[in-house]
Amino acid sequence: MHCPFCNHEDTKVIDSRLAGEGAQVRRRRECEKCGERFTTFESAELVMPRIVKHDGTREPFDEKKLRAGMMRALEKRPVSTEATEEALARIAHQLQVAGEREIKSRQLGEWVMQELKALDEVAFVRFASVYHRFQDVNAFREEIERLQDEVAREALKREQMPLLPDDEKK
Repeated sequence: MHCPFCNHEDTKVIDSRLAGEGAQVRRRRECEKCGERFTTFESAELVMPRIVKHDGTREPFDEKKLRAGMMRALEKRPVSTEATEEALARIAHQLQVAGEREIKSRQLGEWVMQELKALDEVAFVRFASVYHRFQDVNAFREEIERLQDEVAREALKREQMPLLPDDEKK
């Protein structure tokens, strides 16, 4: 690695340790010419699938674009940066483990909506309104009613007592 101070070609690693919850390696380096020390971070470069858009065009996955879309939906909502980053990491992980060279944008959009629904219902509806191209207030109302029904069903599941002894273990 070249020294960022004097551009000398040879640097030596002084210390290495895991960073970023084990996803990166942090290395302290020293230039053999000028003696300056600096830190580098190394992470695996994984090939992400290409995204096939609705019109059939293909483009490389762009994490910045994904982050921007989610942040727009989450704007002024009480969701921590850490929770947002974890959601983005889960989506990226789903893309990687899919094992496909191409993923339809519809599938990516569904993953984003699942994550937003878990983070914040208002952000979910905001994203869904753009993603599904709601044309009028009725489309908004239908999506909100569907979300309310789903939340009510989930709450009912948590309140029900098990009918059989095996159900208690689940």
